[in-house]
Amino acid sequence: MTSKSFLLVLSAALLSTSAMSAELRVATQNLPPYLDPGKDFGNNGSQIYYNAFDPLIEKDYSKPEASFKPGLATKWQRVSPSVFEVTIRTDVKFQNGDPMTVEDVVFSFERILKDMTPEFAGIHKQFFANFTKVEAVDAQTVRFTTAKPEPLFETLLNTSEGSIVPKNYIMGLSGDPKAIEKSDFDAFGLKPIGTGPYQITAYQPGETLTYKRFDGFFGEKAPYETVVLRRIPEMATRTTALANGEVDLITNVPPDQLDGISSNPALKIEGAVTPLFHVVIFNARNPKLADKRIRQALSMAVDRDLLNDALWQGKAVVPSTHTYPQYGDLYMPELKTFEYNPEKAKQLLKEAGYDGSAIRYDTDPVYYTNGLLAAEAIKEMWAAIGVKMDLNVNPKWTGADADMNTRNWSNPMYFADPAGSFGTMWAPKGAGTEASWGTTPAYDAMWERFRYSTDITERKKAYAEMMAYVKEEAPVLVLYRPYESYGMSKKIDWKPLPGHIPYVLDFRAGAINAATN
Repeated sequence: MTSKSFLLVLSAALLSTSAMSAELRVATQNLPPYLDPGKDFGNNGSQIYYNAFDPLIEKDYSKPEASFKPGLATKWQRVSPSVFEVTIRTDVKFQNGDPMTVEDVVFSFERILKDMTPEFAGIHKQFFANFTKVEAVDAQTVRFTTAKPEPLFETLLNTSEGSIVPKNYIMGLSGDPKAIEKSDFDAFGLKPIGTGPYQITAYQPGETLTYKRFDGFFGEKAPYETVVLRRIPEMATRTTALANGEVDLITNVPPDQLDGISSNPALKIEGAVTPLFHVVIFNARNPKLADKRIRQALSMAVDRDLLNDALWQGKAVVPSTHTYPQYGDLYMPELKTFEYNPEKAKQLLKEAGYDGSAIRYDTDPVYYTNGLLAAEAIKEMWAAIGVKMDLNVNPKWTGADADMNTRNWSNPMYFADPAGSFGTMWAPKGAGTEASWGTTPAYDAMWERFRYSTDITERKKAYAEMMAYVKEEAPVLVLYRPYESYGMSKKIDWKPLPGHIPYVLDFRAGAINAATN
């Protein structure tokens, strides 16, 4: 090798080492109170898990549609309509050095299927209700069995909630190391271990989190030695931290802050329409909203296009129904579930004998980007049809409170199928259904036909029937798919990938690079 060639190789190696040793500093609007992908499907946790944990089946996140590929499983097969088997890798280590085994895979799902905590029970109902058994066939094969034919096996084994966690490590965190105890899961939520390219080495619930590169990762090495996440809830403080170089990337930038960031020659903006709906839910169990005509009126009074223009500069997507392009064959924008019609809203209030009493609307002050501003605008829209809003700004979650009238919520797309978005909220045992609504046998039958049919035509027909039912009963109003923006240093080349669930901060190899200018 010539001296010139040697210098070129040495220079490239030094550049590579520098890039692989960098620290990334991120300011987020929120961080979760605990960390366990099997217990958590909140927006705050969604940011965190993909860097530290892996599912059995991966997908190409650069594409919005489902394109599956090996993850912790090297291959999989459908043995029958209700039996699915996966073959796991033999070279995977957890971040404490323990090898991943079929026992870990079985345990990761059994803790959910056996409802070992209330949170696991919730994930069981909303993601894995059809699963009845998970068992090790041999040292590399795990078999899943369902009660009914399961059209979504690959999709469900790709979810964050199906990430694999270490059985022995968790059992040893508290009490009897040979027994599985609830306190073990509580301890794991503060000191989690996964198989991903980054290990969570420091965590202060709701405040800070530090990732370190895990050199034992079976795949491509993480590009950063350290990634530090810090919660800065105030928008002005986050933007100041970015401008001062205290952080390299900030989340949840509202449209009115974009110009200030992009005008800084050292900074830039990236963003995308999020696969998530901001929604308003109506508590049909509360006497004030027991009459569906009042719920319909409150829904029809909201000019969603005006909200989009005023709050999102027209960048959000206002849907005609509960649907996403990512649904593929089940994308159905021709359905008209939600409408703006204030005159009809007034008539419905009159027919219902609305007595003029105030309707309470609950919102967290900062949790949802533009959530409070949207609530204030909706207050004016309701006033235009003669309804007084009692705006209750409180960080306390009130979704299950009997005295809650209406509130904002988010309805993410956890996987690219209506069951992974509408279903998690409004299936017969969905989160929204249990909080504020009650289904009927007729609706439950529609859901069964939709969820478990292997005929796409039948699924579309049943979903259309459910949307007609939702239009009539009005338990929810979909506002829009928000356009979420991120501010960052021009030294960073990163943007949210369309195949991820909402808010994922993917800092794996291939998802983030040092910019060239």
